[in-house]
Amino acid sequence: MIFLTLEHILTHISFSVVSIVITIHLIILLVNEFVGLYNSSEKGMIITFFCITGLLVTRWIYSGHLPLSNLYESLIFLSWGFSIIHMVPYFKKHKNYLSAITMPGIFFTQGFVTSGFLTDMYQSEILVPALQSRWLMMHVSMMVLGYAALLCGSLLSIAFLVITFRKVIKILDKSNNLLNDSFSFGGIQYMAERSNVLRNTSTSFSFLSSRNYYRFQLIQQLDHWGYRITSIGFIFLTIGILSGAVWANEAWGSYWNWDPKETWAFITWTIFVIYFHTRTNKNLEGLNSAIVASIGFLIIWICYFGVNLLGIGLHSYGSFILTSN
Repeated sequence: MIFLTLEHILTHISFSVVSIVITIHLIILLVNEFVGLYNSSEKGMIITFFCITGLLVTRWIYSGHLPLSNLYESLIFLSWGFSIIHMVPYFKKHKNYLSAITMPGIFFTQGFVTSGFLTDMYQSEILVPALQSRWLMMHVSMMVLGYAALLCGSLLSIAFLVITFRKVIKILDKSNNLLNDSFSFGGIQYMAERSNVLRNTSTSFSFLSSRNYYRFQLIQQLDHWGYRITSIGFIFLTIGILSGAVWANEAWGSYWNWDPKETWAFITWTIFVIYFHTRTNKNLEGLNSAIVASIGFLIIWICYFGVNLLGIGLHSYGSFILTSN
């Protein structure tokens, strides 16, 4: 009873704190005078991290196994993965470009955990025979951490695409306006004012260059961090798939069964292989690799969440009942 009460308290504290943190960030974006609140929001994220960690440890103690046996527990672990990713740049004293990704991720996952949809999973139960294996910790933890990292990397790629396309559209609009202005004169007037138009064009593009310098830096950082986090997530995903194959051989007598969950895990892995391939080609890296990673964002959710809701296959420990990864 004490453990259940503590778990309930930690769950709601973590969700409440991350909600306050997101509110603070929205205030900072709207009102520059409140930039000093940034440190408070980072401290709030540290509190959230320890609350989720305490929640997992508490559930581990009274359940007797790593809390990854159902959707409720895996969502908490996914939130924990997001919080770890958020902490890395903070402790390295780097500018935290990940906060806009990790904080909403924790907010939505913890919000779903506390929403009441998963009430039947709050009470930890004895593992079903298929999950009573030493491979549970290795396989499921690697898969969920891989999902967390790949989701963050994919969202950074989506942000990269949005900012890049906005930049291109603005430049094209400015160029079209300048060209329209330059050809709106008559023949004699055009020759007389040609030098002024050229000077105005040069000045405008110089202004655009200085104004877009920060945006260029931001795009480069998004691409850099997206690649690094996606690389880590891909390693976790690969380890998770390999350990899952070994576990499947022990449980079902075959390393691979083309179960829906296994199939979508393989599709996810393939998408990010394509992502890394585009990164090795100088003509394809950047924009095209970001497009591939954006597709990967949807595929990950299908693999992690969508397949379980169908309740079919060897991994059908239930749609909203039990899930193995």
